Amino acid sequence: MNTLHDRTMALAATLQAIAQVQHIARHGETDNEQMAAALNTIVVTDPDNIDDIYPDKNVLANGYRWIINQLGNTPQKDAEITRYLVGLLALERKLSRNNAALGVMSERIGQLQRQLQHFAITDEQVVANIADIYSEVISNLGPKIQISGNPHTLQQKQVQNKIRALLLAAMRSAVLWRQLGGKRRQLVLFRKVIVDTAIKSLSLH
Repeated sequence: MNTLHDRTMALAATLQAIAQVQHIARHGETDNEQMAAALNTIVVTDPDNIDDIYPDKNVLANGYRWIINQLGNTPQKDAEITRYLVGLLALERKLSRNNAALGVMSERIGQLQRQLQHFAITDEQVVANIADIYSEVISNLGPKIQISGNPHTLQQKQVQNKIRALLLAAMRSAVLWRQLGGKRRQLVLFRKVIVDTAIKSLSLH
């Protein structure tokens, strides 16, 4: 049961980061606390347990709600969120098989950890650095995820950086989800179990 709980938590974090991407693309801004929680997951590379990666369970609440909406028998399904998730999981599979890309990413995250000794994770320079990691390592692995939103907003460099940084955070949680035994077919075959776990997790926080 613990594995299912942890796997559902990783999926919730993936969706929570993706939902922030959608919000920024439309409105140009996002909640700073939610963004910091998502980005912090990238730099936790040697956790003792899943709580080290996701210490703030209140922030994950939105992710659990997205699981319930997207996988449950509700009318609130968002096709755009599903499209982003499918695209991200496809890129994650390519990343997991590419040792060179994984090596570069590990090295860049090490540099990022050193930078965080002097700056907050939501600092503009840090966000730009995280965005560069996504552009250099992930973007070249396969078809790019096409982000929809306000065209004027999407032209802003700061917005582009936040979107790429959050996509890397979503990728980090998607990697964990797969490491915990997550597979795409489970999102169809075991929808009810995943939704029930999300509901239970949400009620605990």
